[in-house]
Amino acid sequence: MGKDECKTMLDALNKVTACYRHLVIALGSTSDSQNLREELKKTRTKAQELAVANRTKLTSLLKDKGISKDDRAEYERLWVLFTSSVELLEVDMKRSLEIGQDFPLKVPRRHLIQTGMTGSTTTVAARAMSVQNMKYEADANIDTVDLKELETEIAQVDQMMEEMELKVQVAPWTVEAKQEAGAELKSTVSVGNSSVGIISICEEEPKETVEGETGLMKVFAGVIFTAVLLIAGILGYLVINL
Repeated sequence: MGKDECKTMLDALNKVTACYRHLVIALGSTSDSQNLREELKKTRTKAQELAVANRTKLTSLLKDKGISKDDRAEYERLWVLFTSSVELLEVDMKRSLEIGQDFPLKVPRRHLIQTGMTGSTTTVAARAMSVQNMKYEADANIDTVDLKELETEIAQVDQMMEEMELKVQVAPWTVEAKQEAGAELKSTVSVGNSSVGIISICEEEPKETVEGETGLMKVFAGVIFTAVLLIAGILGYLVINL
């Protein structure tokens, strides 16, 4: 029962962390907005709550000296996965802080970047929050006020990581994986079912169109080259005759 509960909690953390990373990618782009900043804040807050719940649960289980050897090995594996997820969350929080400072919305210092990403981030945030529809209620200055809170939260996550290392000492290299590297890439699960967002990249142009344009460019270059040679020949002839 304990292992199943831990796996469920860890899956929830991984899902929210993945959604948060997806939202961070839109920062500073033309998809950036006040709603995105609020979505980032709510998603980040939920991720931290899940991280604390996972830490508390796994710490108590790993400190229990009465568990079997197999159970301990499984909890240690889950612990390594958990710490990796928290590390990724911290990295994305720092990235969000840096980009947010470079691209304030209220007093823009530079133009938003056209990255080729289009669409709303609402679906991503709604999935992270496990709700049907997102409700937006933040003030207009959330982009500046939230940065101060984000700095504090980054320090809190960093402190939590240090405390985790002191309370539970599990060397990652001693933990054996239960599946081969890249096994998830070979999964037959539909990509659409596991997608965390609707932001899409602009579709590439058809190959036939690209190849046609390339052929025209080659012909045009050949004509110019031939004209240059002809003009050079005429000028050479005139110079010799003079």
